[in-house]
Amino acid sequence: MTDTGQQNRPETSGTDSMGDSARKNVAAGRGGDPGARGRTTIADGVVEKIAGMAARDVVGVHAMGSGVSRAFGAARERVPGTSKSVSRGVKVEVGEVQTAIDLEIVIDYGVSITDVAGAVRESVISAVEWMTGLEVVEVNIAVSDVKLPDEEDEEEEQPRLR
Repeated sequence: MTDTGQQNRPETSGTDSMGDSARKNVAAGRGGDPGARGRTTIADGVVEKIAGMAARDVVGVHAMGSGVSRAFGAARERVPGTSKSVSRGVKVEVGEVQTAIDLEIVIDYGVSITDVAGAVRESVISAVEWMTGLEVVEVNIAVSDVKLPDEEDEEEEQPRLR
């Protein structure tokens, strides 16, 4: 409750008559910061796509997913109207403020697996935290294969005409 005598006095300090704590209480009564009104949820698929794109951008990562998932993905991509799955080889668990990410990658032969894994972690954490605001608590990486220079890619094979 405010003293009525103070309300009628002219302000001598040059600031308005409402103190900082009173201003905060009025703002809280109206819902506070407009950016905090409501709730934002982020689907698992969104985080999977961000993590998949960030991991693929790292030099030394040849592909994402196991051999079986890459083979199915290559077959699925041949169907008209479908596109390459950027979330192949990515699994996430998304909570309200944190996320955990599991990646399955194929490494190019001749690169340091530990260096590539570290670069992938850094890239994924940076991208996911910046784009979503979620805290990335862990990025687990499983290297499922090494791409040798003389091996053909399942994804690059052209369908045979009959």
